[in-house]
Amino acid sequence: MFHYQFSVSVMKVLIIEDEQPAARRLASLVEGLPDPMEVVEVLDSVAGGVDWLNKNPSPDLVFMDIQLSDDLSFAIFEQVKIESPIIFTTAFDEYALRAFEVNSIDYLLKPIEADKLQRSIEKLSTLRKGSVELAPDLIQSLVQSVTKGAGSFKKRFLVKKGEQLQTVDIDEVAYFITENKVNFLVSTKGKKFMIDYTLDVLETQLDPAQFFRLNRQCIAGINTIGNIQNYFNGKLKVDLSKGIAIDPQTVSREKASAFKQWLDQ
Repeated sequence: MFHYQFSVSVMKVLIIEDEQPAARRLASLVEGLPDPMEVVEVLDSVAGGVDWLNKNPSPDLVFMDIQLSDDLSFAIFEQVKIESPIIFTTAFDEYALRAFEVNSIDYLLKPIEADKLQRSIEKLSTLRKGSVELAPDLIQSLVQSVTKGAGSFKKRFLVKKGEQLQTVDIDEVAYFITENKVNFLVSTKGKKFMIDYTLDVLETQLDPAQFFRLNRQCIAGINTIGNIQNYFNGKLKVDLSKGIAIDPQTVSREKASAFKQWLDQ
């Protein structure tokens, strides 16, 4: 359990979020709350977070996305001691329990809603009144939310072909790719369809046992994975065997271990 003591009138808030639109929205929501808050900095990476926390006084609250541009934000805690309470903001509820191994007082799923953010701040306000333990039922509620969400994955996509609409079953999807800021679904039959979903949103709607986010540009289906080669600095090169032929996809050193585990289920 964690204990926090506060004695400030205006709370100093640090935001660590690698998606600029999400960071801007969160900063706006935070500064629009009834409690007086000041966003002192917005950072987008583990490296940036570690550097800032080493050089500045501890903020009163940290909003932290879990998947950052260079690694999972949990890596920050391995490099610097954080005394501040944390509210995690992410699209991936699979990390809920791990979030509570560090100084987390709450866990918000994107897109963040103003009323849910307000409830998180109210929990923090309760902690500010004294030394209060995190309630065990808070963790239990997160377990239930994760369980409730299991199995509710997309089964098909409605796509446009010329002037007509058609569906593509999830089993027919080879991979999703972003090209020039446009997102596409590529089928196992080599058909390519523009879609409105971003890859970040797709990650929350696809079965993680069947699809893996190789990098910021590509989510691949398990049956699409071809040759895998070791690459420099611990990275991997992955060939996609179905759909439309594209260059091998790079998996970062940070994601390589999780990718291997995913393949070895």
